[in-house]
Amino acid sequence: MGLLSRIKYWNNADRIGPDMLSTYWRMFFKEKMLKLCKKKFQSFADTAEIRPGVYVVGCSKISIGNRVAIRPGSMIHGMSDNLTTSIIIEDDVLLGSGVHMYVSNHCYDNPDIPIYDQGHYPSEPIIIRKGAWLGANVIVLPGVEIGANTVVAAGAVVTKSLPAKVVAGGVPAKIIKTIQNFQAENKG
Repeated sequence: MGLLSRIKYWNNADRIGPDMLSTYWRMFFKEKMLKLCKKKFQSFADTAEIRPGVYVVGCSKISIGNRVAIRPGSMIHGMSDNLTTSIIIEDDVLLGSGVHMYVSNHCYDNPDIPIYDQGHYPSEPIIIRKGAWLGANVIVLPGVEIGANTVVAAGAVVTKSLPAKVVAGGVPAKIIKTIQNFQAENKG
């Protein structure tokens, strides 16, 4: 593949990341990052931000809300053959460095066939509700919804949906506590 063909691929591919050199440099400049992301993503708010060093695959099926920050080292994999929208990240969501999200998984049902040759299960959407915070190196697996204002501790692997206003952590992630309004419970 010649250089011009490679540049054309980088510009037109449904992805962004450090391996897409002609688009990667734009992540360092807010105006250029916004212009690129608005072109590539299903929706991308004016106040959202993807930092340099983030990989996103399947941008056209991903919706990013207002005041969302995606930090370096994260991998957001939204490529899907069966979903129109694969990942929704609502407003005011914080993603720590190294967060990974995957909407599909390899098939492994037949022990006589290498997993490499078994294909993938149908994709399942991921939804991160308003105000959630995913700490560094959290992994979110297919079909998970994380509730509004929920905190997921660093290093957790989220295999099942989490309700609103909880703190979850561990492998697999489990609810550690409910987040309560300190002022409301101590009124009086």
